[in-house]
Amino acid sequence: MTLLRLNNITRRFPLGSPLYGPRKYLVAVDSVSLDVEMGRTTGIVGESGCGKSTTGRIALGLEPPDSGGVLFQGFPLPRIDSKKWRAQRRQMQLVFQDTLAALDRRMTVSALIAEPLAIHGIGDPASRKQRVAELLHGVGLGEDHGRLYPHQLSGGQRQRVVLARALAPKPSLLVCDEPVSALDLSVQAQIVNLLMDLQQELGIGLLFISHDLRVVRHVSDRIVVMYLGRVVEQGRADAIIDQPAHPYTQALVSAMPRLPGGFDHYVALPGEPPSPTDRPCGCPFHPRCPLARDVCRQSLPELLPLGPERQVACHVVRH
Repeated sequence: MTLLRLNNITRRFPLGSPLYGPRKYLVAVDSVSLDVEMGRTTGIVGESGCGKSTTGRIALGLEPPDSGGVLFQGFPLPRIDSKKWRAQRRQMQLVFQDTLAALDRRMTVSALIAEPLAIHGIGDPASRKQRVAELLHGVGLGEDHGRLYPHQLSGGQRQRVVLARALAPKPSLLVCDEPVSALDLSVQAQIVNLLMDLQQELGIGLLFISHDLRVVRHVSDRIVVMYLGRVVEQGRADAIIDQPAHPYTQALVSAMPRLPGGFDHYVALPGEPPSPTDRPCGCPFHPRCPLARDVCRQSLPELLPLGPERQVACHVVRH
């Protein structure tokens, strides 16, 4: 069952003043489409500035698309100022990257986890207290942690609190925006495994956003690769990792730690990604692509099927 569907969404932000000529725009997301299935994970991966986080905010209704649409459980998202919006938000929660910024340092852990229950009017004080205890246990923390404040916790413990708070209203969808990037490797593994265990237990859908393809590979059923606001490749996680088609995806996969039988050579990309305010004509990847041809500099490739359950936007790969 499709839980979340983004249909050809585009989001751009105005830059500067229009007094001295035509206004320029930063195109953060450009014609992006993806699905998240119930009980499964769709991962979004790409370099910083590729539009991953903006896509996640649009999926949650926190950022309106300039064009395209968002369907949640088959229905368009309601207006943010409508009564339906609060009920909808119970079903869609965000797991933040910066836990110290996400947690009010003046509140105890128990109060932080109980806050969304109070906001949505779920239960009475006694049932909320019981729910907080269940959530603390579910994310691997003890009831004693409920009396502590965020600054008294480690980074991994704070991330568990953020996860517990997101799960409090029993959502159907979690959008995880770089949830483990600030943690060391051992704690990353603990949080990722916890997410996967909770997903299996609760049947929730995950939209997992990260620049780390190693982590995305571990958690995702499908992977969406973005570059400069556009999807360059998407499909089943095993197909993307084992047989990357787009030159950019090949570079990302080749940079992962070597595994026996894995991608056997490193693909080095020259230069840096172009500025989103001055996107190149044609394929946005062509200035760095080792396979670029004249058609790549002149024409924007469409995202088209390449075999079963795989889509690629590349002139060269498709010929």
